[in-house]
Amino acid sequence: MKNPFRTEAEAFSFVIVIGLLFGAVVLAAVLGGRWVGLGVFLALGLGISLGIYMKSEPKVPEPAVWDRHRSAPGERKRILVVANETVAGRALRGEIVRRTQEADADVLVVSPALNSPLRYWTSDEDGARAKAQERLERSLAALAEEGVEARGEVGDADPLQAMEDALRTFGADEIIISTHPPGRSNWLEKEVIAHARERFDLPIRHVVVDLEQERAEV
Repeated sequence: MKNPFRTEAEAFSFVIVIGLLFGAVVLAAVLGGRWVGLGVFLALGLGISLGIYMKSEPKVPEPAVWDRHRSAPGERKRILVVANETVAGRALRGEIVRRTQEADADVLVVSPALNSPLRYWTSDEDGARAKAQERLERSLAALAEEGVEARGEVGDADPLQAMEDALRTFGADEIIISTHPPGRSNWLEKEVIAHARERFDLPIRHVVVDLEQERAEV
């Protein structure tokens, strides 16, 4: 059975919606009687069921790009970079430069729009996306100074979903994931690297960026 929720934030949102549904049914029953409450329950329940069905994946999904394409010998490599606040870190930039010097490559940098579950549920994503865009632009500008032509996009708050979304239009040959050091990385606590290696049949490189140390060295 497929999970209709793409991310933890969506699952959190569903729990909140169920709570609101229960409150609406109780209020309707108190004000209009049990039959009114039953009618509200059926109507809202049907609406939620239709919404979940429409958000679920098709029974026969289209093969993902990473299952259909690999760069042939002589073609430019495709490198997908996924990073949070570390997207502009020197360690990550150095790894990207090194990988592109080994072979001509197209680089796509994805910066997930990090957000709290509550803000995600209320669709208050503007601030998170704006901050992610700022980080992304700084990273692309720094890469350009190193002679690396890269493009970027803001991705889903869930890094695994952000990778999957990017891979559907960008047939990467490898993925570089950047995180904070252990003990300060939410992605490492959630085992994002391990889950990515399980989900995607691609070489995955993990780069640790210590922004505090980099700032101290400036």
